[in-house]
Amino acid sequence: MKAYVHGGDVYRHPDVLDFSANINPLGTPWGVIRAARESMDRIACYPDAAKEKLREKLACDQGVRPEWLIFGNGAAELIFSLVWAVRPRKALVLAPTFAEYEQALRGAGCQVEYCTLTASEGFLAGEKLLDRIRKTEPQLVFLCNPNNPTGLLAEPSLLRRLAGLCREKKILLAVDECFMDFVPRPEEHTLKPLLDSVPGLFLLKAFTKTYAMAGLRLGYGICSDPGLLEAMENRMQPWNVSIPAQEAGLAALEEGDYVKEARRLVFRESVWLKEQLKALGYSVYDSQANYIFFRGEETLGECLLKKQIMVRDCSNYRGLEKGYYRIAVRTRRENEALLAAVRKVREEWQKQS
Repeated sequence: MKAYVHGGDVYRHPDVLDFSANINPLGTPWGVIRAARESMDRIACYPDAAKEKLREKLACDQGVRPEWLIFGNGAAELIFSLVWAVRPRKALVLAPTFAEYEQALRGAGCQVEYCTLTASEGFLAGEKLLDRIRKTEPQLVFLCNPNNPTGLLAEPSLLRRLAGLCREKKILLAVDECFMDFVPRPEEHTLKPLLDSVPGLFLLKAFTKTYAMAGLRLGYGICSDPGLLEAMENRMQPWNVSIPAQEAGLAALEEGDYVKEARRLVFRESVWLKEQLKALGYSVYDSQANYIFFRGEETLGECLLKKQIMVRDCSNYRGLEKGYYRIAVRTRRENEALLAAVRKVREEWQKQS
């Protein structure tokens, strides 16, 4: 069995309060659930391989050309198809960052170089990311923005210089913006305005986190290079997005008020939760997404799991060690339950010492 290296493993840990998966705390919109259910009447048919309705509606929503869109069975499928389409000899990734980039690259026989982010530098890339690109000369660079698991954003000026450097050196730049909907000012941080002028720019996005539909698997990429998109399509099976997933995606794009409400909740609760964790003495980073990165006791995650609270132990991220954790921002009631469990664990430790 393949090792489970991500959060959200509710199958091995049923009935937990799950802070390990960074999903919209409002849950899946009813309109999305209804659309997926009603589509079941048509599952005798093949899905639309062209995703025509979804393509047109999403293009309008994102303000891009329909032909710039490619869809996947979750964002993960697009990561793998991108790597296999390009087959780079050498690629650069951050450390720590989302594990799927490295997994896809190594599976394609690619040499993986790292830009190591350190605690002393606040886990921020900065100028050394550009230096590492110049030194290693990769064919592909993966950047997660905001980064996972830290939730930290790259400076907009750095992003523009990064895109310029990659264009100059003809390096494919893949930027994962799956959490951008939970950033306070996404328009300042997205590289979408550069798509037309940087053909070697690929943006990765998904419905997963924003609309709490991880189980339906619907991701998409945006790129202005038709050759790259065609090469990716040739490495995916034609019916990779099911009828329920396509219909759920169409319904999700009608949920503007839901997204606004979720953003307000996340911004409010993130500030409060960071303050509470700091008051408990933890080192908390300025995560800007719908999750918080902090350092605590090495056994904190294990002890919380015994109390039916699951957090993301980040020690299996490259460059991190035991004691680093990531928690999703959830509702106030759920966040209070997490903090109560943390306090209870610490009380038990004090009694044992």
